[in-house]
Amino acid sequence: MGEIAAAGLLSHVPTIVLPEVTRRELNEGREISLVPGLRRLRAEVFDTLDYDTVVVLDSHWATTVEFVVTAQQRRAGLYTSEELPRGMCRVPYDIPGDPELAHAVAARAGAHGTWITAVDDPYLPIYYATVNLWRYLGVPDDPYLGAEGKRWISIGVCQTADTEDFLRLGRALGAAIQASDRKVVLIASGALSHTFWPLREIRDHEPSDPAHIRTAAAREADLERIAWFEAGEHAKVLGTMPHFLTVKPEARFGHYLMMIGALGEAACTAPARRYSDYENSVGTGQVHLWFDRPEGGWHA
Repeated sequence: MGEIAAAGLLSHVPTIVLPEVTRRELNEGREISLVPGLRRLRAEVFDTLDYDTVVVLDSHWATTVEFVVTAQQRRAGLYTSEELPRGMCRVPYDIPGDPELAHAVAARAGAHGTWITAVDDPYLPIYYATVNLWRYLGVPDDPYLGAEGKRWISIGVCQTADTEDFLRLGRALGAAIQASDRKVVLIASGALSHTFWPLREIRDHEPSDPAHIRTAAAREADLERIAWFEAGEHAKVLGTMPHFLTVKPEARFGHYLMMIGALGEAACTAPARRYSDYENSVGTGQVHLWFDRPEGGWHA
């Protein structure tokens, strides 16, 4: 029987892969907390935890008529972002996949009232919501001693889905993992509130200070949910989704909703450990939150 070994709501912002000197220039001479947070997460969790596969719930990958899960044996190539090619250009990646788990997730679509397709096309694009976190958490420290590293697969966020659809995907994912022999880490890769400053103003709001979050309402809503996450009150997050949607969370918060759907939804009371400060990124709310598997399991 498989299990979800741990889960995280993590920021993938482009700033984390810029050179440190550039990060400091953008942040009034200071390092952003997201970078040391990922390094600490690698050392404390990813290098010590017993797991087989990472599933990235990728908020940048927008599908339309179904959810799609990557099913290649491996994804390899050079990544240049269509959004920010100046900062993310010809980035090498070589990521082992998990086709068996991908097809198992897709096979449970009907039982959970949704549509999921596993795709093994080698030309299927990859997105920086996956690549940026793999560079910190997935690249083997020593590929000559540690073989190829862990398997990673990605699931896109369907742009026609609503909260219930995202939860259904999560239920199918959780069922597939439970029926497998895999120990899986889930990464909900994305932001909290997610509204950018306009182009003519955006360069005035690059520092990480939360004072630069696009609106006070968005900042307050983010901080409220971070407090709930740290208290393990996922039921409150789910129960107030209509309000949170008014401050436009990234991808309608589909990355988190798919994750919590796999963890038991409102029955999950796992508290978050924070691996960064709450930070601004040109108007959007960013934080690293990590959920350890409770001794009694994810369900209360």
